[in-house]
Amino acid sequence: YSAMRSIFSLPVSVADRQGFFHREGLNFHVVVPLPGGADRMLDSLHDDTADVTHVATAFLIRAVLNGSDAVAIAGEFNNPIYSLIARPEVKNITDLKGRLIGLADEAGTITLSTRKLLQKHGVSNGDFRVKTIEGTPARFTCLRRGDCEAVPLGQPQDLLALNDGYQLLGLSTEVVPDFLYTVTAVRRRWAETHKTALVRYVRALAAAFTFIRDPAKRNSVIKTIVETTGATEAIAKQTLGLYFEPERGVLPKKAEINLKGLEQVIAFMGEAGNLTPPLPAAERFVDLQYLHAAGIK
Repeated sequence: YSAMRSIFSLPVSVADRQGFFHREGLNFHVVVPLPGGADRMLDSLHDDTADVTHVATAFLIRAVLNGSDAVAIAGEFNNPIYSLIARPEVKNITDLKGRLIGLADEAGTITLSTRKLLQKHGVSNGDFRVKTIEGTPARFTCLRRGDCEAVPLGQPQDLLALNDGYQLLGLSTEVVPDFLYTVTAVRRRWAETHKTALVRYVRALAAAFTFIRDPAKRNSVIKTIVETTGATEAIAKQTLGLYFEPERGVLPKKAEINLKGLEQVIAFMGEAGNLTPPLPAAERFVDLQYLHAAGIK
């Protein structure tokens, strides 16, 4: 549910609304909103709730190492910009000592990058209390209710919070270099018997990224953001400006998979103790044949 109300739904929403799936001969009309966190997205592949899913790479890695045959076939978001947003009375990161911070799943890259940001400013893991909350919209709600004193938020909720007078304490990009945040994933066994459909799906997704990046299509993209996230037109414009003015590498050019970015995720998980050496190779978690068949390098 949380992904559907955030900017991370944008590539699929654009591909659907602009008819790119239909153009590829895909009867794409059912999107399944899943309650719970990212692990539930991968579970949906195994219980036949869904054939294709959007998922953060850390959860894909964890599932594969636990025996799942899920695999990434396309990239969706590379370098996510997560803002650490706090209540107005919290003026800087050091003020968070002793306070309650709403974080995502401990194994996920949102929490890993937030903890690194805190540590950079002298706030160690034991210096604050934690409440685990999945999804930017839910964390924003926690902040507004006063139950959380700071939370990491993606777009557009971080920009909405700033408009409401909340404090920006820092950005995830301060501590996270080249990264691969979210991907399109499928089960290998299912993919083997649906290659033609997947190549068409990837091609439609690539067309969506081309569309999003086209300055001439900016108004249409803004309209999609407004309608899918509930953000204002001004916030939607700010979001795209954050990504492209200047270019920050947040979005792939054509759904390509950033293997170096995936290697960085694996390294971060190792640093956090979520993976034990020797660390797995990034290639273990991807299958590039569908991108290549769609003409994408």
